[in-house]
Amino acid sequence: MSITPERERQIIEELKQFDTPTITNVVASYPSDPEICLGLYHPWEGNWYTDFSIKCIYPELGRVCGYAVTCVYGLPDPRYTNLSLGSVLRSIGDSPKPVILAIKQDMPDHIKNRNGLSGGNMTTAFKSAGVVGVMSDGPSRDIDEIRPMGIQYLLTGVSPGHGDFAVKGVDVPVNICGMDVCTGDIIHMDENGAVKFPRKYLEEVLRRSHKLMTMEKKMQQRMRETTDVELLARIMEGFED
Repeated sequence: MSITPERERQIIEELKQFDTPTITNVVASYPSDPEICLGLYHPWEGNWYTDFSIKCIYPELGRVCGYAVTCVYGLPDPRYTNLSLGSVLRSIGDSPKPVILAIKQDMPDHIKNRNGLSGGNMTTAFKSAGVVGVMSDGPSRDIDEIRPMGIQYLLTGVSPGHGDFAVKGVDVPVNICGMDVCTGDIIHMDENGAVKFPRKYLEEVLRRSHKLMTMEKKMQQRMRETTDVELLARIMEGFED
C-alpha cells in the first residue's frame, strides 16, 4: 500500500528519534527474529551499512535521514566533460527531500587520501538545494566553515587541499565505505555510521523500530533492577518476559 509524500517526510523525521544501530537491527541484523527484523539483506554479505573507515564529523548535530542522491568524482578527463557540479545539483533538485548526498571519490589512493573534496562553497550549494547530510569514501575540508550550516558529514577524514577534479557520474550505483547505494534509497546515519534500505519499507521500518525500542527499554529496566547474574543471563537470552 503506497503512502503519500507528506507521510514519507513525516516518517523520515520520526526515524531520527532512533539511532542508526536500531535501524540496522530492524533492516537486517537479526533475520532469525522476523517480528522485529525485515531481513532485507544478508547480515554480513549484503553491503547495506558502512564499515569502520567512515567517521562522523559533527556528532553534536545528531542523526539525519533522507533520500540518497549519488555521484562520482574523479580526475579530469578531457575526453569526457558532459557532467558538472550543476548536474549534481539538478539531481538533488529532482529528488524528494531531504537529501543525503553519497559522493564516491574514484581516484588513485595517493590522491584520494589527500583530496579535500567538498568544502564550504560546494556545501553551501548542497544545503540550498535540499541536502541535510553528505557521506563520502574520502576526505573533505573547511570543517569549521561547514559546521554552522547544520549539514551532517560522514567522511574517512579531513584534508586542507585538493587539485583539479571532475564529476564522472550522477545517479549511478556507488559503494561508500562498504555500503552499496543507489539514488532513491533511504539512508539513516549518525555517529555510528550509515545504513540504507528501500524507500518502500519506510513505514515498516518505523513500526518495527518503535517495537524494538519498547522491548529494549523494558529489558534494560529489568536488568537495572537486579544483580542476579543468572536472571540477567535469562533476560538477555529472552527466557524472561
